[in-house]
Amino acid sequence: MRRALFAAAAFFSLATTGQAVLAAEDTPEAPYVDDRSSADAVVRSLYSAINRHEFARAWDYFGDTKPAKDFDSFVKGYDGTNKVEVETGAVSDEGAAGSTFYSVPVAIKATDKDGGEKVFAGCYTLRQVNAQIQAPPFNPIHIEKGALKPSTDDFEKAVPPSCGDGPPPPKKDTALEQAKKAFLATYGGQCDKQFLADEPEVFSIHYKDKNAAAGDPDKETRLFHFSCSAAAYNESSIYYMTDDVDGVRQLQFAEPETDIRYENNDSDGKLLSVTVIGFRTTGWAVNSDYDQDAHTITTFNKWRGVGDASDSGTYLFRNGDFSLVQYDVDASYDGEENPQTIVDYNTAP
Repeated sequence: MRRALFAAAAFFSLATTGQAVLAAEDTPEAPYVDDRSSADAVVRSLYSAINRHEFARAWDYFGDTKPAKDFDSFVKGYDGTNKVEVETGAVSDEGAAGSTFYSVPVAIKATDKDGGEKVFAGCYTLRQVNAQIQAPPFNPIHIEKGALKPSTDDFEKAVPPSCGDGPPPPKKDTALEQAKKAFLATYGGQCDKQFLADEPEVFSIHYKDKNAAAGDPDKETRLFHFSCSAAAYNESSIYYMTDDVDGVRQLQFAEPETDIRYENNDSDGKLLSVTVIGFRTTGWAVNSDYDQDAHTITTFNKWRGVGDASDSGTYLFRNGDFSLVQYDVDASYDGEENPQTIVDYNTAP
């Protein structure tokens, strides 16, 4: 595969679509494109660099496996090329061992200095090591390998429908990608690195809108559960969900603020009272679990390892959102698990 790619790459110079005649002095210079935000953008950036004769930049878009035995051979491979057009197809991706691998279908029409044209088609494989787990120097998305072969199709029809022998890649899960980006952007510096490369748990919730008329179809929302950190006895998570208005948003959990009184103001003494004095919200869910049958998220926050002092909440999905229906507190450090319910909205509509 590597040999096929490098043989094709050495035969012609590559450019962004409809751009760049390298040999003619009276043609406009190819536009400068240096974009590593996506796999197909990296491919276009590679071709931009080659068409502008910025071969060091082009060489740098490849990872450890380079497209020629040395840099001089790489540069010499483009001596006979005049112009190239490139098209890319649907990009597919797959996560593995802290990296995301992308497959990019590509078609190229190369014009040599005598006006001859040839079409090549194939796939590039690119890799992005998870940015959250890297140490300096940063390694951006780069080309790993690829294969380009001569094609008898017209250039406009030559882009492969997919890479490999399988069917075309499925449609991108936009909501999932938005949730992952939001999670990494907000919590990438706070969560344990071991969790940042993990895929979230994804749940689909179908429900009847409270204002739905008879015969109206069910609505759907999706829930994304990201593990964030693990301490000695508590694990923290973050949840996102789809919303008809906001798209993807982080789920917030209501919690009561309490005034806890002990005999002699000593938490090891007798528990006198637990009083709710207000409410607050938090994006953190401790030792949480989602029950797909009951449509509830439960939390259980241990105040110490044995779990005899704790607080826990139950959040029920209804009317398109999760709301607090029960909150229990076990404020006595007595070696026994004996919580008392301080919030009970289980009968609310």
